[in-house]
Amino acid sequence: MSFRGRQRSRQARQLQGSVEVSRRSPVASWLCAMLYCFGSYILADIMLGTSPLDYFQYNSHILLASAVWYLIFYCPLNLFYKCVAFLPVKLVLVALKEVVRTRKIAAGVHHAHHAYHHGVFIMVIVGYVKGSGVALISNFEQLLRGVWRPDTNEILNMSFPTKASLYGAILFTLQEAHWLPVSKSTLILIFTLFMATSKVVLTARHSHGSPFALIESWVCHLLFGSPLGGSEEEHQHPPAAVPSSPVKTREDVGEGTRKRKAKKAE
Repeated sequence: MSFRGRQRSRQARQLQGSVEVSRRSPVASWLCAMLYCFGSYILADIMLGTSPLDYFQYNSHILLASAVWYLIFYCPLNLFYKCVAFLPVKLVLVALKEVVRTRKIAAGVHHAHHAYHHGVFIMVIVGYVKGSGVALISNFEQLLRGVWRPDTNEILNMSFPTKASLYGAILFTLQEAHWLPVSKSTLILIFTLFMATSKVVLTARHSHGSPFALIESWVCHLLFGSPLGGSEEEHQHPPAAVPSSPVKTREDVGEGTRKRKAKKAE
């Protein structure tokens, strides 16, 4: 099975497991949903030394997320899920999600800059966590659902949004440190258009690839000696074909010769 096929099947198993948890334990399902909604804020608060519960003081946000969670899992006939999974609606939601992601990255870098004026790496890390905290906290969310799949670690298998969050955090850090001669509003606009366009195209094509794949392949080849086109899918080779007929042994050959001689004698 190809890499994309395995990723789709893994996502299907994850969705099925979430549905089972929602039926077996609604409390665990709700906690998992809150982690997915606010995981980036929780991780960033922990890293910056503030209480991870601070964001839960916004009651309207918690109620809105809870309403969406309830409609996704318990709406009659799955009508709400079918509506948001309808491709035109899904493309709009995906684009809006990338708009929010960009604003979170910029806000994370700005917040870290105020706390650590010269901590360039801290700004990158906090911005990265703000943009991809949902994926980074997924392993802890798996524990709440009662499963553990180390192979789904986002650091080992980085998806396009996670990689883009890292690159975006670097760009916004350079801008915040005045090393990038671009205004913040212009950078936010350019990065938002790139993220929204890329994600909409990938979603419309049902693709799990990345626009960075070719560049990353060359850079990793030059710096780290990785093979070109080093995707997991390209390095998988089908197993060697098993010969259709087994090789004859000496006993088989000898027995066949004796039978032919016996037929000639008859």
